[in-house]
Amino acid sequence: MSFPRSAHLLAGVLATAGVLHFAKPKPFDSIVPKQLPGSARTWTYVSGVAELGCAAAVAHPKWRRFGGLLTAGLFVGVFPANVQMALDYRRKPLPQRAIAYGRLPLQLPLIAWAWRVRSSATK
Repeated sequence: MSFPRSAHLLAGVLATAGVLHFAKPKPFDSIVPKQLPGSARTWTYVSGVAELGCAAAVAHPKWRRFGGLLTAGLFVGVFPANVQMALDYRRKPLPQRAIAYGRLPLQLPLIAWAWRVRSSATK
């Protein structure tokens, strides 16, 4: 995949996820680690804003290097929510467990994708 196309696709994925945090926040609320202070909804909105900000940075050529770095950090930062989801879904039906468990290794290619976008951006 060519670099600009890859960056724009990543920006689209991030923007879609960011909008979903506001349009349908309940599923995101449910995976916020309970150890975090404050309300789950606040964390859902904060992470939605972060995804939208990363999307904008990755989409703009001038900010793409920084956006790729921020996005890789975001993907690392949301990993605890994926762990929380896997723990919470241990006793759910198999299809739901498979989705929850499948999210864990998915973070690695997402981090790598963001890093490739960062590394391929012009300085």
